[in-house]
Order: sequence, then structure tokens, then C-alpha cells
Amino acid sequence: MPHIVQINVSNGGVPKRAVAEARIGAQGLEGDAVNHPKIHGGPERAVCLYSLERLLALQDEGHPVFPGAIGENLTLTGLDWGHLTAETVLEFGGSGGPLLQLTKPVTPCTTIAAYFKGEKGYRRIDEERRPGWARWYARVLREGRVQPGDAMTVQVEVRSDK
Repeated sequence: MPHIVQINVSNGGVPKRAVAEARIGAQGLEGDAVNHPKIHGGPERAVCLYSLERLLALQDEGHPVFPGAIGENLTLTGLDWGHLTAETVLEFGGSGGPLLQLTKPVTPCTTIAAYFKGEKGYRRIDEERRPGWARWYARVLREGRVQPGDAMTVQVEVRSDK
């Protein structure tokens, strides 16, 4: 069953550190900050999500990534990452839990370069170069608390061609 593996926050920058639980508000996770608010954060980029399966595949390729290293707030498992699209809605913790709607893939930048091998290895998770490998931004449709192990359900999944 799809669920949260790890919740990650920082005072800005990467890596983000794991926390036991967090409240997701309209602007993102409480206790989390971003260094470049014109690029990250705000209502359309409130929460950053990534797949544990994708992280493990990247590790197998030799990239020194780990949960939180590349700035995701929620490290998730059990989703078909290649089929996610803007407008996909995820509900956490059962009925009444936080509700997030994916808005757009995250464009990688040099801030995460240390967690990839090669000079421009961070581009490995660029949606334009490698569809289905990018992190995702999400807006918050319903606030609430999350913790590792919380189940997640896909409420809307628009695309199935990836």
C-alpha cells in the first residue's frame, strides 16, 4: 500500500532532516523553510514529493542520494511515479487527512548537485530529459498532520501514457 516513508524539513537548503511528524499547512510543512522563495515554496509549491523507489534506483546508478538529500518534504513509496501528473490528488492518513494536489514537476538545480555523480548528474531527475523521474510540487487542498507510515490514496490520476 502506498505510504509515507519519511518526512523531511530544513531551515533552508539541503539535505532536509527527518522528523517524526509534521503539520501540513497551506504554505507547506511547519518547521520547513526555503532559501529561494521565488523558486520554491508558496501555495503552488507548498510541498515537494519524491519516490523512495526512484531514490533507490538512483543509488543503484551510483548517485549518493538518500531520503531528504534532494529537498523533498515527503519521501513516498508504493506509487507508480511515472504515471503521476499535474492534477493528481493524494490523500494521506485516510478520510479527512491532508489532501495534496500535484502542480508541476520540480526542475533540478545545482543546489542538489552534491548528491549526484558527474558534473551535471543532478539533471538525471529533470522531467524534460527523463520523464517520470522528477520530484513533484503540490498545493495543499486540505491541511493536517502526517507521520511516517501514513497510508496514501490516489484520488485523481489523469495520465496513463508514461
